Amino acid sequence: MASNIPTSTSVLESTVIEAPLSKVWHLIKIQEFDKFWSAIQSADYVKGASSETDIVKWKFTDGTELEVKQEEHSAIDHYITYSVITSQPALTYSSVVSTVRCFPVTSGKHEGHTYVQWSGNFSSDADAGVIQDGKYKRREALADLAKAAAK
Repeated sequence: MASNIPTSTSVLESTVIEAPLSKVWHLIKIQEFDKFWSAIQSADYVKGASSETDIVKWKFTDGTELEVKQEEHSAIDHYITYSVITSQPALTYSSVVSTVRCFPVTSGKHEGHTYVQWSGNFSSDADAGVIQDGKYKRREALADLAKAAAK
């Protein structure tokens, strides 16, 4: 009999990127995540999928394919929210909604840099392994974002 370990169904990773907000924010577009995130081989619009919102297919270097839907975008508050709507292979949980949010650092030793948060809110059927995987993928993506912003 398998036992389920109770776990939080959310993850939040953050970093300070040594680049101004304008440079970091310019990289945060779901159709261009492949330009900074080394785990994504390509990111392409899914044509004809929706006339109301952007849907992009991310092909990962490990062969996984996700279709992500942009749920929210704010050029004023510098965040995007997206959800996974399909996955090959299939996900082991029902859903996840993620948000990437950027803030300018306005004082202190990191003044002029950018604070970035990347959160994920998973459905209640996500297990501890899924949450840990989400944590480490976000950390890797944030490190890749910092490298891209430094160019």
